[in-house]
Amino acid sequence: MTELRTGKLIPDIGLHLTGDKQTQLRDYRGKPLVLYFYPKASTPGCTQEGLDFSAAIAKFRRQGCVILGASRDTLKAQENFKSKQGFAFDLVADTDEVLCNAFGVIKLKNMYGKQVRGIERSTFLIDADGKLRKEWRGVKVKGHVDEVLEAVKALGK
Repeated sequence: MTELRTGKLIPDIGLHLTGDKQTQLRDYRGKPLVLYFYPKASTPGCTQEGLDFSAAIAKFRRQGCVILGASRDTLKAQENFKSKQGFAFDLVADTDEVLCNAFGVIKLKNMYGKQVRGIERSTFLIDADGKLRKEWRGVKVKGHVDEVLEAVKALGK
């Protein structure tokens, strides 16, 4: 798979969404898409990030923007996470890691002194034409959603 670069078309990948919906990344063309990756459903940082995106959903929708959250969790775990937290957007169950690998978000991390493969918290802004416009890697949750929203607004200018 080719390397993801700003200004280039993103690959078209199948998505398994909450609500047991099957779709493709190309189905989001025509409007901006924020695709954010988080390490694990129902953990503190991931919950806060989802709540922050959910709290700002009306502002993103005013920009015509769609938000999708993605992790390697099962569809059942994603359904439970979305339902419990009341997220106003779909989550992607990327159990086969195709989406994660395409966006290069799986990294070696240290956990309790051992190296493990995990998702590096990352966000990608894709424009209405399906081109990558901005990426954030190694995201810190606090203030991140506001920064993403500003980038979405800048697309429309």
